[in-house]
Amino acid sequence: MPIRKDETGKHWVEMELLLPGTPEQVWHAVATGPGNAAWFTRGEIEPRVGGAFSLDFGGGATTMGEVTAWDPPHQFGYVERDWAEGAPPVATEITITGRAGNQCVLRMVHSLFTTSDDWDDQMEGFESGWPGFFAVLRLYLGHFAGAEAASFMAVAPTAGESLPTWRKLIEDLGLTGADVGDRRTGVGPEGLSGQVAHIHQDGVQRYVLLRITDPTPGVLLAGTYDKSAKETGGEGGTNVSVLRYFYGDDAAAVAAIRESKWRDWLNASHDDGGEAD
Repeated sequence: MPIRKDETGKHWVEMELLLPGTPEQVWHAVATGPGNAAWFTRGEIEPRVGGAFSLDFGGGATTMGEVTAWDPPHQFGYVERDWAEGAPPVATEITITGRAGNQCVLRMVHSLFTTSDDWDDQMEGFESGWPGFFAVLRLYLGHFAGAEAASFMAVAPTAGESLPTWRKLIEDLGLTGADVGDRRTGVGPEGLSGQVAHIHQDGVQRYVLLRITDPTPGVLLAGTYDKSAKETGGEGGTNVSVLRYFYGDDAAAVAAIRESKWRDWLNASHDDGGEAD
C-alpha cells in the first residue's frame, strides 16, 4: 500500500497477510528472539513493555529499540530511535488475529512523525523489503512451526547491474531455469536438496526461496537488490544477499559450521572490490 499521511505529521505504511498457524505460534515467530531467527534475523526481545529490543543483521549491522506494546498473543509493538542518521523514531505495531482453519491475520504498521517527506523513500523500503521474509515466515509456520531455529545473513555489494548480477547468482547456485515446484539438488556450497517454493522479480529486487530437505531441514532465501543512487552517491550497483535458515534441535550448531562456507562462497562469486557483510 502507498504511504499514508495525516494532518498531525504521521506517515505510515501498513501490511496485512494471512498466515498458517495458531495465534500462539505466530506470536512466538514475530515477538521473540528465537522466533525471529526462524524467518527474519537473529535478535533479542525482552518480554515486557519498556523491554530492550534488538536485531542483528551481521557484519556489525544492528538495530536497537524498546518494546512499546506487549499483549500475548495478540499485540506487539516497538520503537527504534537510531535506525538512520537524523531520522525521527519509527514505531512498529503488530496485531495478530485468529481465523478459522488454523490461520491468523497479521497486520503490521510502520509509522513516524515528521513535517517533511525526506523519509518517504525509507518508509517505502520498509514495505517492499518484507515480502521475501514473509514468504519464509509462511514456510516456517506451515512446515516447521515451533522448531528450534538458527539463521545468518550474508551480503556482498557489487558494482554490477541488477539483471546480469541476478543471472550469475542463479547460475552459481545451480538454479538456472528453476520454476516454482521444481526439486533441485546440489544447490550452493552446501549441495542442498529441496523444492523451489517462490521466485520474485521486479525492477528493484529479485529473489528465490528454496525449502530445504537435505542435508538438514531449512530454507534458503537468495537474491539481489538494486541499490539506489541516493544510497551510493549516484554510483548505483547491486547487493547480493544470502539468508540461510536452519530448523531442528541442532540448528544452532549446524548454522555455526555452515556460515563461513556461505560467506566465503559469496565473496568468491560476487566480490568486485566491495566487502561483504
